[in-house]
Amino acid sequence: MERESFEDVVTAGHMNEHFVSVKVDREERPDIDALYMEAVIATTGQGGWPMTVFLTPDCRPFYAGTYFPPTPRPGMPSFVQVLEAVAAAWRERRDAVERSAGQVVEALRASARREPGAAPDAALLDRALEALRAQHDPVHGGFGGAPKFPPSCL
Repeated sequence: MERESFEDVVTAGHMNEHFVSVKVDREERPDIDALYMEAVIATTGQGGWPMTVFLTPDCRPFYAGTYFPPTPRPGMPSFVQVLEAVAAAWRERRDAVERSAGQVVEALRASARREPGAAPDAALLDRALEALRAQHDPVHGGFGGAPKFPPSCL
């Protein structure tokens, strides 16, 4: 979406006119990314990247999604259409947006209160370790092939 939408003059104009856009680097701030990914999953039933989350001024998510194409596709609005609809909802139906934000926050709180499940058994941990060993790169370090990025300084 970066090249398709964010660098597009028309799309950027819509974003700048109606929103305060913040890009969160998930490697630098995995805590923020994880929180808002929970919001995406709570509102859409699935997660993924690129992730777009619309927040109230007090940072409560009320609408979210993953990929929005630059032009509409069957069953998928364009990113500009999403921007226009969210801006219109904020202007014209703010009470509904605030209710939606409250529902999302409550769903996130309820999810955070759940008790953890049972610890994985030794056989599962052994299989996980073997899978990691198979992906480890003993020559260049890390896991998997190129490109490899250095870890965050945080």
